[in-house]
Amino acid sequence: MGNLITRSAYLDQLIQWKDHQVIKVITGIRRSGKSTLLCTIFADYLVKQGIPKERIIMINLESIDNEHLCHYKSLYDHIVKRLDANEKNYVIIDEVQNAFEFQKVVDSLYILNNVDLYITGSNAYMLSGELATLLSGRYVTIEILPLSFHEYLESTNDNQNLDAEFRKYLRYGAFPYVAQLSNDENQINQYLEGIYNTILKKDIIAKNKVSDIFVLEDVIRFVFDNIGNIVSSKKISDALTSNGRKVSRPTVDSYLGYMINGYAIYKVNRYDIKGKDYLKSLEKYYVTDLGLRNHLLGFRNIDRGHILENVVFLELRRRGFDVNIGKFDDKEIDFIARTSNDIFYIQVTESIHSPETLQRELEPLRAINDFHRRIIICMDYDVNQSYDGIMVINAIDWLTAKVDFI
Repeated sequence: MGNLITRSAYLDQLIQWKDHQVIKVITGIRRSGKSTLLCTIFADYLVKQGIPKERIIMINLESIDNEHLCHYKSLYDHIVKRLDANEKNYVIIDEVQNAFEFQKVVDSLYILNNVDLYITGSNAYMLSGELATLLSGRYVTIEILPLSFHEYLESTNDNQNLDAEFRKYLRYGAFPYVAQLSNDENQINQYLEGIYNTILKKDIIAKNKVSDIFVLEDVIRFVFDNIGNIVSSKKISDALTSNGRKVSRPTVDSYLGYMINGYAIYKVNRYDIKGKDYLKSLEKYYVTDLGLRNHLLGFRNIDRGHILENVVFLELRRRGFDVNIGKFDDKEIDFIARTSNDIFYIQVTESIHSPETLQRELEPLRAINDFHRRIIICMDYDVNQSYDGIMVINAIDWLTAKVDFI
């Protein structure tokens, strides 16, 4: 069995917001480790800070044992009965969206001075519409992704064979439990099938009353197969229609929205660097977990560049960057990564050993004439150098924090 991964970047965020008068909303794809983070890692931290266990109230609304609490009144009454009136209580509600009119519970607990409230959910609807309006300005979101490569190595405890471990990471993905299945392909596939079916049935089909499941799965396959490619709903609609599955653009748009809200994919918009404007078309999509993609499509090495691009995108998100794809005149930049006070232009490619590839990757970055940092991330090991101020770094070195561009 693997080690318990500390998820220290996320734990640090929880500690930073502890006892602040805001609701902590922990979101992310199913099985990404939200419950473990809150109910094991964070709860252990609270106990070590001297907080008695009876003042840490944890309720998992996915459990059949708590089915009787899936109505806002019974849930609220159950929690209030357990509160210590004179001390701070730490209330954790897992998969809160399973409670009918859960917004009322969240709002009522928020106004109690003796409650520090943490809620989790596996779809973005939780923060749309009524809840967002109700809680406007009163919550912070911490988005949990599957394991980074650094965390994955912490789980497998193998820092000697980085290339081999990275290949497994790309193949089987990064759900925390997958790392404990000892590379047993059958078990991993069964586990990923379970996650895929749960996301499909609970977070997409049931939530949105999807009637044509076959078309939905075709859209999912198309997006999974085209990570890192420029994609539009028209392109998907045309491709599926030409394959005999007629589907309209508005339907494709809806299905893409459902996948985004279920945290299965991310949509990344384009930004025109010269025109300083967000473009309304020709976006790219990336998957939240490559293992899920490979489970659905079969593992193929032909698009390793785009797979690496997907890994880099997720890592940039983990590290707190806002990410867009870039355009400068007729040239494409893989990523524009922003912090509150800096911008980085990033190209991702498997190798720059051939002079043609090197020039192709350098050209868009050379064209940008502002002062922000420009970086190429690739799999070559003999590359920690720069070309006209453009930094080249090895992907595994960056993912394991041996080098950085900040």
